[in-house]
Amino acid sequence: MAAMRQSLQQKLQQKLSPQQIQLMKLLQVPVAALEQRIKEEIEENPALEEGPDDPEQEPEADLGQDDSAESNEKDLDLGDYLDDDDYPYYKTQINNQGPDAEHRDIPFSAGPSFQEQLTVQIGWHALNETEQILARHIIGNIDEDGYLMREVDAMVDDLAFSQGIETEPTELERILKVVQQFDPPGVGARDLAECLQLQLKRKSKTASVMHALTMMESFFEEFSKKHFEKIQKRMGLTEAQMKEAIQEITHLNPKPGSSAGAAQRNVPVVVPDFSLQVDEDKLELSLNGKNAPELRVSRHYHDMLEGIAKQKRQPNDQEKQTLQFVKQKLDSARWFIDAIKQRQHTLMLVMHTILELQREYFVSGDETKLKPMILKDVADRVGLDISTISRVANSKYIETPCGTLLLKSFFSESLSTDSGEEVSTREVKKILSDCIEGEDKRKPITDDRLADILNERGYNIARRTVAKYREQLGIPVARLRKVF
Repeated sequence: MAAMRQSLQQKLQQKLSPQQIQLMKLLQVPVAALEQRIKEEIEENPALEEGPDDPEQEPEADLGQDDSAESNEKDLDLGDYLDDDDYPYYKTQINNQGPDAEHRDIPFSAGPSFQEQLTVQIGWHALNETEQILARHIIGNIDEDGYLMREVDAMVDDLAFSQGIETEPTELERILKVVQQFDPPGVGARDLAECLQLQLKRKSKTASVMHALTMMESFFEEFSKKHFEKIQKRMGLTEAQMKEAIQEITHLNPKPGSSAGAAQRNVPVVVPDFSLQVDEDKLELSLNGKNAPELRVSRHYHDMLEGIAKQKRQPNDQEKQTLQFVKQKLDSARWFIDAIKQRQHTLMLVMHTILELQREYFVSGDETKLKPMILKDVADRVGLDISTISRVANSKYIETPCGTLLLKSFFSESLSTDSGEEVSTREVKKILSDCIEGEDKRKPITDDRLADILNERGYNIARRTVAKYREQLGIPVARLRKVF
């Protein structure tokens, strides 16, 4: 058995204080979510209130100097505070907008969900009770895009285990065919090919529709790779017939459920954290008013703490617990207010630095004027950690004459030209985008040719780098951009 022994060790550890953690969390919250975050804090801490700070509020009483406190002729009734959960100045709603802010109510409508729209259509077909149960089970496995996400065999097992219904795959397939007749056309498909086929079968049987249906049934893989010449040759079509069939397919909806359920989906609203006004060469930056709410420490709680501190006698156990609770809430309120103020300061500091580094872009609005800039460039100037700059840049937006933009979009790496000048990769991506936008879609520009074009303009760039930038822009390869 090993002997026990004592030892003295000295360790140096770096730990974040609760205030620092709170500030880091507030920094990464965009203005759209800040108001809700403040509302939650007020609900959790009754010592925090909305409104301007009271200039006449006295500092917190020194609890360690009870003997020197002024005598209080009337004893404080702690029961009023311990037994009553209603705080007279406590508010559960706040309004952080300024007096000149425009108030608008945004109306919205909530219609039936996509699955509800499909379920209603069950009654339009002659199905018995068991068949209706099977149809509802199939609809329950259809996603918001309109696709069936579960295999028929798996659904047969699900019905047996969850509802005690014994059925055969052939029977469920038959009911699936009925569901696939529902609106919108294409619903209930198991893959894209079946989805397009279902839509084509619902159209008038013209020659172009029948040619398109044959393509989807027999040549879907070739069509997805845009091997149009190969399909045309094997189907024996003329160029005009091929073009008409392709037009029929391109007018179909690859996600039939998306249009039906669009009204029920939440559309994210971007609320800018900053507003930039450009007057010739002058840049005027302002912070969204919701970033600077008016908050204060509760006078009610402060007076309660002060009253206990001025008592001549020593507090009993119940009073000590009250003191601890009140002081904790007051400290938490002060920390939160300080964190909000520090958040405002940090946001403006970082944004002013970005304006300085990218001044030429903000004045001209020309995207090619963006200079290479990474997080470390801003962090070195403002004297903050890179992680802090990242928290600010990843979730904040600025409203400019060029549109509402994410701060992260102003950061980019550098690329050297033939003259040795450092340019932003954003400039190169803009040139790539312009070249592809103006290309002949019958003969799209390949990555090799794009690399040659950039090298001719003085940008030292390899074909694989062009491919990487093209993918970052969400642009497919030349073969998939080809139009027949």
